[in-house]
Amino acid sequence: MPDFPTLAKLADDLESGRTTSRKLVEACIAKIADPAGEGQRTFIHVDKDAALATADAMDALRKAKAAPSRYAGIPVSIKDLFDIKGQVTRAGSRALDDSPPAEQDAATVARLRKAGFVVIGRTNMTEFAYSGIGINPHYGTPKGAWNRAEGHVPGGSSSGAAVSVLDGMAHGALGTDTGGSCRIPAAYNGIVGYKPTQRRVPLDGAVPLSFSLDSIGPLARSVSCCAILDAVLANEPIVALKPRPVKGMRLAVPTTIALDDLDAPVADTFERALKSLADHGAIIERIEMAEFHDIGPMNAKGGFAASESYAWHRYLITSKGDVYDPRVSVRIMRGEAQSAADYIDLLNERRSLIARVNARIAPYDALVLPTTANTPPKISDLADDKAFTTQNLRALRNCTLINMIDGCAISLPAHRAGDVPVGLMLAGAGGSDRRIFELAAGMEAVIRV
Repeated sequence: MPDFPTLAKLADDLESGRTTSRKLVEACIAKIADPAGEGQRTFIHVDKDAALATADAMDALRKAKAAPSRYAGIPVSIKDLFDIKGQVTRAGSRALDDSPPAEQDAATVARLRKAGFVVIGRTNMTEFAYSGIGINPHYGTPKGAWNRAEGHVPGGSSSGAAVSVLDGMAHGALGTDTGGSCRIPAAYNGIVGYKPTQRRVPLDGAVPLSFSLDSIGPLARSVSCCAILDAVLANEPIVALKPRPVKGMRLAVPTTIALDDLDAPVADTFERALKSLADHGAIIERIEMAEFHDIGPMNAKGGFAASESYAWHRYLITSKGDVYDPRVSVRIMRGEAQSAADYIDLLNERRSLIARVNARIAPYDALVLPTTANTPPKISDLADDKAFTTQNLRALRNCTLINMIDGCAISLPAHRAGDVPVGLMLAGAGGSDRRIFELAAGMEAVIRV
C-alpha cells in the first residue's frame, strides 16, 4: 500500500499550514479521475463542487481559529448505503434509481460533517450490502490491492470504501458491517476496518440489510484513525488512544470453526502473528467455543439477513426484481419462506448465544482469529455461481461469528510487505470497544514482524 498519511498526520499538517483542505480534496479528486486507476469503479458519485466549497470553508474556519475539530477539512468517502441530503441513495443498485433525493443526511454523515470532515463522494458496494465479496454488476467491481494485473476482489460489501482509502481517493471511509462488510474489505486490502458494538452508532438514514446485525463503522489506515472516526460516529469525545502493552495481554484463539479450512497464506500468517505476540509476552490460549456450532443451524434458513431484508425488499423486489443482481435477490427471497415462529426462534436463540459466549470469553482480554478463511479470490474465478457462493461463505464465516454474538471487532493487516493481504481480527463482547482499540493499537506493529 502506498504510504499515505494517517488522520493525525493530516491534522498536524493542516494545523501547521503545510497543507490545506483544498489541496487534500483536489489530490483526492485527481486520484479518482485518474484513468489508470480504480476511481471510476470505486465511486458511484463524486461531489466535486460541494467538496471543494466545503474545503474552502474549512480552510477559512481554521484560519479564523474556529475549525470544528482538528480533523476539519480531511476528505472522507461515504458508502452508497447512506443518505446524503439532496442525493439519491441507490445502495449499489439500479432498483432505486427513481427514488427521491434524501431530505437530510444520515445521522452518521451528519456527525462527520459536524466534525468538519469533507464528503468527497459515494462509494461503490455490493448491491444492498448482501455479500462479502464486493462484486457489483451494475457499477463495475473495483480491483482490490492484491495483484491488480490479474484482478482480485476488493471484499464486500464496503468494497469502494476500502479501495478509496487504499488508493488515496479519501483518507477515511464510512462503511457498514452486518457479517464483515467493514472487516473483510479491510483484510483484503491491507488496511484497518472496525465493527463497533451495534448500539453505539445510530442506523438512521442507512438502507438496512438486517436491523438486528447491521453496524456502522470506519475503514482507515491505522487503528488510531479508526478510533478517531469511531468516536465521531458514536458521538463520543475524541481522546488520545493509549496502546496497551502486548506483554500480559490475555488472548483466546477459538479453535471451533474459526480455524477450519484456511487458505495456506492465511494459516501461515496467522500463526506467525500469534508467535510474535507470544514472543512479546502475550498469553495466548487456544480454546474450544462449542457455542459457535449453534450459529450454522441458526442461519440455515437464511437467518436474520434473509428474514429482515425480505421484509424491507418485498414490495420493491416484486416490482423491480428483474434489475436486481440475481445473486442478491436469491438470498433476499430466502426470507419469504421464514415464518414468524422461525424468526422468534432466531431472536431467542441469539439471546442465549450472546449470554453463553460472553460468559465463555469473560476471562480474556479479547478473541483473536483470522478475519477471513480465504485470501482475495480472482474476479474471473467467480463467474460460476457455485464458486462465488463457496468463496463468499468463506469470506463471511469468521466475521459473522462476531456479529451474531453482538460483539465488536477490528481487522488489522497481518501480512508482510509484498505478501497477499491477510487480516487478523481482534474481537470482544459488546461494550468492550475501547479495550479492543487499546489492544489493537498495542499489537498493530508487532503482528507484521
